[in-house]
Amino acid sequence: MLQRTGLTGDPMTPDGPELFRELAVVVSVLGERSGIGSFRLPYPYAAQRVLDRTVLHCIGRGLEPPKGLPELLEWCRSRPAADQLFGVPPTLVSPDATLVHPIGLMPTRTCLELSSDGMEHGPEGATRRLLAELAGRCGPTDRFHRSRRFLALNPMVRQGDRCRGGWSREVWSRVRDLYHPVPEYLTVGGTLLRCGTCGLPALLGGGRTPDRATAVSGPDTWCEGETCPDGVQMELIRKPGKVQLLRRPLRIFFSLPSRLEQEVLAGLAREAVDHEAVQGEVGAYRIRNAGLTAGHLYVCDWIQPALLARRLSNLTEPALVVVPEGIAGSARYRTAFTRALPDPELVALTGPDGLVVHLRGGRAFEETERKGRGQCVL
Repeated sequence: MLQRTGLTGDPMTPDGPELFRELAVVVSVLGERSGIGSFRLPYPYAAQRVLDRTVLHCIGRGLEPPKGLPELLEWCRSRPAADQLFGVPPTLVSPDATLVHPIGLMPTRTCLELSSDGMEHGPEGATRRLLAELAGRCGPTDRFHRSRRFLALNPMVRQGDRCRGGWSREVWSRVRDLYHPVPEYLTVGGTLLRCGTCGLPALLGGGRTPDRATAVSGPDTWCEGETCPDGVQMELIRKPGKVQLLRRPLRIFFSLPSRLEQEVLAGLAREAVDHEAVQGEVGAYRIRNAGLTAGHLYVCDWIQPALLARRLSNLTEPALVVVPEGIAGSARYRTAFTRALPDPELVALTGPDGLVVHLRGGRAFEETERKGRGQCVL
């Protein structure tokens, strides 16, 4: 059952921003269970409830209401946060953000981040919970580290992987319940596409099946990472029935930023910066060296800067947040992130290239704006 978000008034007539948030929760859940656009009456309770609330919201504002859940989900694809239906302030999410990806017809990363905002049981909270359960099963720390590394490097596991050198049956026995068969909504014509950059599921626009042995990322393709560059060859998997897919919260909030995390940890090792992982968190570390500007380090890959800032709003000690280099180079992203912080003096944002410079009190990069697919689009 959807919960109120602290706004007052009739519980059946939310305002636009609250409706957008509730839709994010529903779209996130529906996309996980059966994909977007494959529902028949009767609708799931939460979906029916948010549909009813949307109808009342429209009637109360003289707008034409949706005729059913399929049309409402289409609105989530075509109507951005700034649309008059929602009126979400740009201080929360970027004005052009949608909850359903216009090409992939899947919940967007904005949708997953918003449905995690202030909700312990959202996708990001589920990631922490699943990792904590894994740590409990593993026992000794080294077992957990090996299992954690396996998840980070293997968002997909194919049957043939188990025959290759280095495969650990012991690790697989501890993590296999975190994987599931590839759902039908991620396959087209009996094939599965895998992004050549992030390694996550991908689709061609319009539900097309690749007509060649390979496909290339571009403006008419979708991958779960969303910000991967154009012109990269995608892998075509012709037997998706032999593939196990990591659960989506772990794919987005753990596996996706894992390359950035490894880059950051390698940089710390080169500079002999002593650190330790914070138990129960994802991408969080304590810095032990004296004389550095921050005692805490967070490695994050979030689309929406204000939501990332809200995620870190409880910080009480100086911290450094490392994001992908393309995001770190966006003045608009940094500005939105800083404005959403309760105490901007406590937190500095940087890319991996400027990590050590920032730790030692320097300036990591100039104020530049980068454009193009694969960079921040806020």
